[in-house]
Amino acid sequence: MTNLLKNIDKGSAQEEHPQVRLYRMMSRIRAFETRAQKLWNHRTGPGPDGEVTEARHMPGFVHLSIGQEAIAVGVCTLLGEKDQIASTHRGHGHVIAKGGDVNRLMAELYGRVTGYCRGKGGSMHIYAPEIGVLGTNGIVAGGIPHAVGAALSSKLLGQDTVAVSFFGDGASNQGVFFEAMNFAALWSLPVIFVCENNFYTEWCNYERLNSGKAIVDRGMPFGIPSFQVDGTDILAVRDVTSEAIRRARAGRGPTLIEARVYLHCGHMEGEEVITGKYRSAEETTSWEVRDPIIQFGSRLITAGVCDQADLEQVRDEEKRRVEESLRFALESEPPGLEELTMHLFADEVNS
Repeated sequence: MTNLLKNIDKGSAQEEHPQVRLYRMMSRIRAFETRAQKLWNHRTGPGPDGEVTEARHMPGFVHLSIGQEAIAVGVCTLLGEKDQIASTHRGHGHVIAKGGDVNRLMAELYGRVTGYCRGKGGSMHIYAPEIGVLGTNGIVAGGIPHAVGAALSSKLLGQDTVAVSFFGDGASNQGVFFEAMNFAALWSLPVIFVCENNFYTEWCNYERLNSGKAIVDRGMPFGIPSFQVDGTDILAVRDVTSEAIRRARAGRGPTLIEARVYLHCGHMEGEEVITGKYRSAEETTSWEVRDPIIQFGSRLITAGVCDQADLEQVRDEEKRRVEESLRFALESEPPGLEELTMHLFADEVNS
């Protein structure tokens, strides 16, 4: 079989089969998240001969999206450069899928000036308007009205852009979610509400907290077309998202998508010291066999798009990319004390 994958260092990823590019993006997110997981839990830095060893401290907390890659990639790779997304506290994958630079993302996690917010935002507050990221958000449901506001702006200015709000099952119980859906429906705004239902609101199963159980039903009273999809199936996610984007661009208003998925990690790193075990081995195993990257890779091989060696090459290249991002972050400087009073007012943001 002809190798469809080119050397990534030569910048030829554009020559790949479109579905291999989707696989690559999911692999990039997985590589970033699993490396961040190890970094947070073990601390790291460059060793004396240049290799990465456990040494330095990653500040703050990280909420990872291992297992949810198909949603981020399935949605964001259908969006244009000017389309916007509002993310969550679990937003690294969304940023990467929307075109984010892993070097700047890793630098932000390490609090360095080369990060997206010059090291002052951290994992949960990454703002990158140049790629359409309105921000990851540490407030549950905090990004939902941001996306609706962006959609309102698009409509009032006569722009052909779409806004996407990513949020979790816990956010579906927040009042702002219902207010935002009502407003978006009244104005027929070009916004897509994407609920990443991973079945746990922090450490509690969502069915113990959600009356009515099905989050997808919550858009129906507002007349919003609502769909439930397998969040581990990237092609299924793309199908439902494509229709939602077409509706939005045609002026037919919002769509609600409930993507059911499962985290292959905890709510946050380090949680075990306060939570103990709250998921059964049977439950986690039943979902791990449905790993979105493994599933999609198998489909690519079956379809004759590539072979196992091609996929391994992609994963290895993306792991190297993430290792370089770590080196970039650790070699970057933290913000100086003078930045304590910088970027506090709007007229300073672009100065």
